[in-house]
Amino acid sequence: MFDTILIANRGEIACRVMKTAQSLGVRCVAVYSEADAGAAHVAMADVARCIGPAAVAESYLKGDRIIEVALAEGAQAIHPGYGFLSENPEFVDAVEAAGLTFIGPSAKAIRAMGLKDAAKALMQEAGVPVVPGYHGASQEGLAERAEEIGYPVLIKAVAGGGGKGMRLVEQPGEFDRALESARAEARTAFGNDAVLIEKFVTQPRHIEVQVFGDGDRAVHLFERDCSLQRRHQKVIEEAPAPGMTEEMRSAMGQAAVRAAEAIGYKGAGTVEFIVDGSDGLRPDGFWFMEMNTRLQVEHPVTEMITGVDLVEWQLRVAAGESLPAQQEDLTINGHAFEARLYAEDVPAGFLPATGRLTHLAFPEGARADTGVRGGDEISPWYDPMIAKLITHGPTREIALKRLRQALARTEVAGSVTNLAFLGALAAHEGFGRGEVDTGLIGREIKALTAVPEENAAALAQAALVEAGLWEGDGWATGFTLWQPLARILVLDEGETRHVLRLMSRGPGACDVEIGDQVIEARRGPGGWTLDGKAAWPFAVAGDVVTVFADYGRAYRVIRALDRAAGAASDASVIEAPMPGLVQKVDVTGGQEVQAGDRLAVLEAMKMEHALTAPRDGVVAEVLVTAGAQVEAGAALIRLADAEDDAA
Repeated sequence: MFDTILIANRGEIACRVMKTAQSLGVRCVAVYSEADAGAAHVAMADVARCIGPAAVAESYLKGDRIIEVALAEGAQAIHPGYGFLSENPEFVDAVEAAGLTFIGPSAKAIRAMGLKDAAKALMQEAGVPVVPGYHGASQEGLAERAEEIGYPVLIKAVAGGGGKGMRLVEQPGEFDRALESARAEARTAFGNDAVLIEKFVTQPRHIEVQVFGDGDRAVHLFERDCSLQRRHQKVIEEAPAPGMTEEMRSAMGQAAVRAAEAIGYKGAGTVEFIVDGSDGLRPDGFWFMEMNTRLQVEHPVTEMITGVDLVEWQLRVAAGESLPAQQEDLTINGHAFEARLYAEDVPAGFLPATGRLTHLAFPEGARADTGVRGGDEISPWYDPMIAKLITHGPTREIALKRLRQALARTEVAGSVTNLAFLGALAAHEGFGRGEVDTGLIGREIKALTAVPEENAAALAQAALVEAGLWEGDGWATGFTLWQPLARILVLDEGETRHVLRLMSRGPGACDVEIGDQVIEARRGPGGWTLDGKAAWPFAVAGDVVTVFADYGRAYRVIRALDRAAGAASDASVIEAPMPGLVQKVDVTGGQEVQAGDRLAVLEAMKMEHALTAPRDGVVAEVLVTAGAQVEAGAALIRLADAEDDAA
């Protein structure tokens, strides 16, 4: 086993690798950007070195600088984590040229699977079924190829991953624009705008098989169902796949092992299959999509059902050991789920969010893989994941109940998150029955993102906290004998303003009037109750009280009644919703536009975001150029009414 390794990654990924490595007595070297100087993975490491500015191209993607640090710190090996340099064959070559061990597959294996078109051809040779489509080198006549395959089709970047450079095209008239968009996104994300075209399976399930090889032979550690996706990004994963038969499991597992052994695979990898779920799971109803030559974000569910620490296996195999287990040694124990908790604004279309996490706590009984702590900043420079929440149970039903409970008891304050969305998804009846496919979220998006009704009891609790009554000292300071035993408080929840009246009924007793409703708050030996029901945990940061009801409700205290509510936004100015790179500007001054027309494309947090016209009008002024880096709120384009422009 190695004495020292360097982890060429950040956040949750680096923390996950360090947890296992340090448990084996391995010294861990972390690298970090200037923006990550106070990050959790830096604090967790045995030693940490800064490698550059915040931008990933100047820090976490600087392979030469990372190798330099590894050599200086006496590391024998580099673990790439997952993402960044983990599937970069040139980095693997450089690591080995420096006399270090790359904890992962060979550069040859990565290259074999790095381009989807070449990988599919290789898989066909190995006897692995592939999706019908066009995977040729020529990028000419793609519209004709799509016609031959038959709509609907998927355009996919050959060097892609994570849903970037991917577009669904349902009609021939949509093809050219979708192709242009996919190529632009692929060019930015991967430096390669080549695409392939595949037949789109109308009721698809995304099932992947975990494989592990030692360069000579491989085993599979069963399957994961990753069908719950939004914009091709996985949201909740589970293992094993619901409805899986032993016959199909065997067929998929054998196909995955053939794929790994065909390229002499070493380390952890995932073979992803698209499955036709329209008529149950059949041994002839799955096709190879791609192989991810790295550990996957969702690997914990496999660990939970097999009892295998995949990072430990990575370290042992990279250190020269053979596979720690034979195929017959591996069995499935129970069921596991993983939910990805992100800082993102769901009502605004799941836009990535930033902000300081003023409070963060996870419930006992669930595994929480995270790279942030309470007080940490969600940076605009990197993926906004807060944590992966993982639960396990002897059956799918029990594991899902534990996931629902864990989500309900997770406490996050300081940033908007997708926690309520995850809770709604986990509670979805169809999902509970195992009726999953990649279109479920899209079909149910309105119900899954519905804004919860007002919670008067939670609002009353926030008022009591703000009034200083929760801990008891406010009974002397909040109410006095020479004033009426009542107070008026104003709290904002989002855009809604609430005026509340607190009326003292004696120490430990208060009635809270909210419009025509009265909440009776009483404190007994077991703590506070609101209308006879137990109160919730809460957190206070500045003028915001967050009550952890309904996955977290944040109330801003308005301490001056005449305070301005804020300047009204100018609907004629299109602003950047977050920091990002202006990838494209689609309009020019004087151009007429209609509501919904695309005006510009902003790339932020590894995603492409189309900025559209909020109304009909004329482009009065373009305030930005393609290639510009802009801050959140920056004015990009100004619209005028047609008659104003004419005047």
